[in-house]
Amino acid sequence: MNAHLSFSTQLSQTIDIKITGSKSESNRLLILQAIFDTLSIRNLSNSDDTQVLRKALKSKDKTIDVHHAGTAMRFLTAFFACQEGNEVVLTGSKRMQERPVRILVDALRDLGAHITYLKEEGFPPLQIIGRALSKSTVVMKANVSSQYISALMLIAPSLPKGLKIILEGELTSVPYITMTCQLLNDVGVPCRLRGFEQPNIPTEILIENVSQLAEKTIAVESDWSSASYFFSLVALSNDLQITLTNYKEKSLQGDRALVEIYAKLGVSAVFNSSEESITLSKIPAEVSSAITLNLIDTPDIAQTIAVTCFGLGLGCNLKGLHTLKIKETDRLEALKNELVKLGADVEVSNDSLQMNPCSDPEAGVTIKTYQDHRMAMAFAPLSMRFPIVIEDAMVVTKSFPQFYEELEKLGIAIDLK
Repeated sequence: MNAHLSFSTQLSQTIDIKITGSKSESNRLLILQAIFDTLSIRNLSNSDDTQVLRKALKSKDKTIDVHHAGTAMRFLTAFFACQEGNEVVLTGSKRMQERPVRILVDALRDLGAHITYLKEEGFPPLQIIGRALSKSTVVMKANVSSQYISALMLIAPSLPKGLKIILEGELTSVPYITMTCQLLNDVGVPCRLRGFEQPNIPTEILIENVSQLAEKTIAVESDWSSASYFFSLVALSNDLQITLTNYKEKSLQGDRALVEIYAKLGVSAVFNSSEESITLSKIPAEVSSAITLNLIDTPDIAQTIAVTCFGLGLGCNLKGLHTLKIKETDRLEALKNELVKLGADVEVSNDSLQMNPCSDPEAGVTIKTYQDHRMAMAFAPLSMRFPIVIEDAMVVTKSFPQFYEELEKLGIAIDLK
């Protein structure tokens, strides 16, 4: 199903938008809840990914299919590996079976896990026979997907001696690791990070064994990655004003960096601490020709930023994007392909994207989404400037099922065909 988007109504009032709970926080808390049944969760994400993980954790089936849910694949691989006596086959979509898991599987095997590749070495599907993992130290490269590291951190309190994770090299997506650590501490599991601020020194994550936790309820903050599309909409508007609810000025989510980044692209973000909300307003952009950013800690907002810059007629030089090669699609190549369709001059490498300013975009282009929710949502804000068509539009349910309903509140006409 394709979505034909065009801006149809100029709005004068501030529009309130409610975004689902953070997918990243929700998925981590679900694993902890499966380990500690005294944990309750409020404002859980209603994304497909979170619902797939939730269903898998409750399933008694011998084969678990996570479809496109990469986080579920990584977290469940670690979780099932330490469920003694439980045997399961963990599989996913065709694309999921092309996404590597060797680094995580190797680390789990080092700890004593029994995991077998059923097709190609290093990739799902996996046969996992749960065991008691007796070792308490594992060494990993630091420049890998943070989900591999978080997957180990989340099962660590259930291991007999806890776990020390030694990370070697330059860290990637640090905020996601610190988020996992903070959530562990919040529920009552001691977690410490050592050496994170010292270059050339192996980083250590120390997590203690905990057999039981006191009853506790954790409220999930709304998703900052999903908020990025509304920052983009305001940046590309004339004078749109939006209030996003359930957002904290001090957030666990690294994508809160949107506030500082989009100030350069013409968006003011004002927090209301008493109501836990943030109001976005259009202001003059600080950048006049091109913006340079290192997004090694926030790769999930790279697509949104690149499209915003295109819509504003700006260039961009985005670095630190090597993890985008192994997402739902190769996001760097996908971005290049679709931006070129619109008239952009784009070059990508294994970890960067460079785009020159474009003053004459092609209107009415159909954007291919490559089964990637972020491709659909990143390009949708261009409808503030000219009509656009999003192919396979409902892929957005992976992280934000109500996305198009929220766009209609902003005066964007949407025709699903």
